[in-house]
Amino acid sequence: MSKNKMPNPWYIGVVSGMASYIDSAAIVSNGTALVIYQKTLGITALEIGMLSGLLTLSIAAGAFGGGRLGDRIGRRNVFIITMAMILLGTLALAFGASFAVLAVGTLLVGLATGADLPVSLATISEAASDENRGKIIGLSNLLWLVGIGATMGISAIVGDWGRVGAQIMYLHVGLVALVLLVLRWSIPESPLWLAARDELRRGVATVRAQKNGWRDLLEAKYLWPFISLCAFYTFTNLAANTGGQFGTFVAVNVVGISVSTNSLWGLLILPVSVASGLLFMRIVDTDKRIPFFIFGAVMMSGGYFVPVLLNFSPLSWFCCLLFTNIGTGFAFEGIMKVWAQESFPTMLRATAQGVIVGVARLTCGLLAFVTPVLLSAGPTVLYCLLTAIVVVGMVIGWLCFHGKQRNEFNAETAMVATPDARHDVNDTQRAKA
Repeated sequence: MSKNKMPNPWYIGVVSGMASYIDSAAIVSNGTALVIYQKTLGITALEIGMLSGLLTLSIAAGAFGGGRLGDRIGRRNVFIITMAMILLGTLALAFGASFAVLAVGTLLVGLATGADLPVSLATISEAASDENRGKIIGLSNLLWLVGIGATMGISAIVGDWGRVGAQIMYLHVGLVALVLLVLRWSIPESPLWLAARDELRRGVATVRAQKNGWRDLLEAKYLWPFISLCAFYTFTNLAANTGGQFGTFVAVNVVGISVSTNSLWGLLILPVSVASGLLFMRIVDTDKRIPFFIFGAVMMSGGYFVPVLLNFSPLSWFCCLLFTNIGTGFAFEGIMKVWAQESFPTMLRATAQGVIVGVARLTCGLLAFVTPVLLSAGPTVLYCLLTAIVVVGMVIGWLCFHGKQRNEFNAETAMVATPDARHDVNDTQRAKA
């Protein structure tokens, strides 16, 4: 165990949870800044598409690798390195003048952002208790929304400033990373990870020490929640990501409202998302978690189907935005993070979370290539498909987690049978005591 005194878990929750802020801020900033660079630096539409795709794929790759790295070398080492990478990447994006430099910056930001998320969530969950773990993890989801709101606000101010405006948007992300780099030095390594590493080094046969490899995710106890979370988050993320990427296109070309009107509606509904997130924090550590999840699932899936029922009218579109934003507060990213952190032992926690995020982001990136084809067949086809995949994802999530609440934190110190344990019974018994 670490001799350093652990800071308040809420402090750790904010400093670590800002990974979600950077995730959303980087994506939103990149989408706007690249359009500005098209006019000021002369990058082409093809290059914009390549850089956007690179960001999505590098976030996925970072999540796959970063989660595993966090379980192998420690949480603190990884989430300090990631902030340094984001700082360097945003500087390249802000001051680079060629496609090659912009590509390097995008790669650094994407890999670091993806790697930081699973490791930061593991840090948060291991610093918290059963009474506040869900609340603090839920806070990270609110920070994701704050990142969107802050970036949209900055964009509204500097969006017409030419290249300087784009530079400010990228440097905003870099400045946050710099502040977090400093603050994260004050957070010691996770005591649970240190304990697991020590037990592994000494050959103590606890669950958290022995369950530490990819193969262990395929064991019966972990396989079902692992597969369920991959499916749940991938399906729900496909709908949310597609709506985010192509929603403005549908709003303008099908619904018949302006870009500014659609953006204004989004800003008006943002406080509703925040309110849903705050309510989620209140109920997530109680027995009301599943009832609210069901409510959120109905709101989110129903939201995508409303435009189909009402022929993509302005009213149906507003209801779509409103209902999906309410639903995501209870049945999307926040609950996924809580379930993932509760379902796996210490040396698998970041690995599993990273794979879950990586699979979802990779699938979303691939779907983006065929979404225009689906739109060409008509928005009704696309939104029926989005409704269907959300329903399937929600059903899978409910089937896995509607019963007794999983809590691997209370089970990971149990002993398991290993060849070493059979030859060292006395040691393991002392460790158990």
